[in-house]
Amino acid sequence: MKFTYLLIDIFSVLVPFIFSFHPGLKFYKNWPFLFPAMLLTGIFFISWDMYFTHLKIWGFNPYYLTGVYIGNLPLEEVLFFLCIPYSCLFTYSCLSVLIKRTLSKRAQLTITLSLIALSVFIAVRFHVLSYTSYTFVVLAILLIIAQFILKADWLSQFYTTYLMLLFPFLIVNGLLTGTGLANPIVWYNPLHIIGLRILTIPFEDIFYGMDLILLNVMIYSAINYRAARTASKNAKAELFKRN
Repeated sequence: MKFTYLLIDIFSVLVPFIFSFHPGLKFYKNWPFLFPAMLLTGIFFISWDMYFTHLKIWGFNPYYLTGVYIGNLPLEEVLFFLCIPYSCLFTYSCLSVLIKRTLSKRAQLTITLSLIALSVFIAVRFHVLSYTSYTFVVLAILLIIAQFILKADWLSQFYTTYLMLLFPFLIVNGLLTGTGLANPIVWYNPLHIIGLRILTIPFEDIFYGMDLILLNVMIYSAINYRAARTASKNAKAELFKRN
């Protein structure tokens, strides 16, 4: 039916949004850091999406859409880049509070280097496949920035969170790519992907999702860190004035 994709978006974000107001979590207080991260990341990914849709690297089944479009993208696809990051960053934030133990720096570096090596290999090996090569080039760049430029202490928490998010990811992305449906909501041009799938989900989607959430976390953490530093400086200045 025409509301299928819209309902997937809504149910993906509904529970995290409701629990954002839980007195023990108060995630809504993070909105000043969250929404800019979602907006900036959304601009990048929606632009990428529009370009690939224009090239017919992927497309959308109108049977499952409301018919409202923004540019060449259905409204539901644009909402996807808001609903999914919101849910994932909510999970990331909650797990950061609940799980204090993280990977060692050596383990984090090992995982990062392995992912970078894998990304470079796949991007080079399948350079003629647009979705595959773009996805892994972006992942390699983001990981290099996070590990070696930003020296992010949150990267191990990101790996843990993303691993836990893979199960709901498989459900949502499975529905979008046709699991349990007569036809896929989102179709992929076989000339631009490896062809390896998990059920109906292209192999590349797992790492495309990692790109999406990693960039969100990167910007979210940077804004949060800057706000915390500013608040700390203001508190120290106020204390100095009183003394």
